[in-house]
Amino acid sequence: MQRTRPGFEPGPPETVVRTTFQKKEEHRMAGRRGIATLAQKKLLVLVDLDGVMADFEGHFLTKWKLKYPDESFIALEDRRTFYLADQYETLKEGLKPMVKSVYETKGFFKDLPPIAGACDAVKEMNEMEGVEVFICSSPLFFYKYSAKEKFEWVEHYLGKDWINRTILTRDKTIVSGHILIDDNVKIKGAVDTPSWEHVVFTAYYNKHMNIRGKKRLESWSDGSWRNLILDFKRRL
Repeated sequence: MQRTRPGFEPGPPETVVRTTFQKKEEHRMAGRRGIATLAQKKLLVLVDLDGVMADFEGHFLTKWKLKYPDESFIALEDRRTFYLADQYETLKEGLKPMVKSVYETKGFFKDLPPIAGACDAVKEMNEMEGVEVFICSSPLFFYKYSAKEKFEWVEHYLGKDWINRTILTRDKTIVSGHILIDDNVKIKGAVDTPSWEHVVFTAYYNKHMNIRGKKRLESWSDGSWRNLILDFKRRL
């Protein structure tokens, strides 16, 4: 028989009071365990968002013409630099802040149209045996809208489960993986030799660039990405 002091009402055995902070910590740790579990398979593929899955260039040009109909513009086939603002500044001094005013606007990243075949290809790639895919994208330095809207884009086009597969970082060299598919030809950061091999996704501006022996992925629609992934799997 359980003995109690006079006037003392025992509570249920092993009663645990969880504070709001504890609940948040448990949720955070569960998310981290989920990512760690996802990363246990062999081939880790990192895929950039803007210019690889989402049509940044085409969307910008449409918005530029609407916002500044009387200003000069650069046709897609004439693009030559990674940073749009740098090339527009060569057209006329003072265009750089105007360029930024377009892609720093609320809704710009959320409304980016997907590049043909990208979403289906990435979903299929993630279903391949021994392959795990993560979105790896850099938010703007002016991140007020871009960071949040990148997550919204991923959820809308890939599904809510892909939020746990999305990495936003200003330095991709510190992210572990076997492959990074990215349109930026020169990716620099804190790590001189990243763990991943850079595969350049072809964009209008980088078609004529020297990619120094790196592999190229020309398109999602032609299915060539499958051979690329199989080749990397064989080399593991």
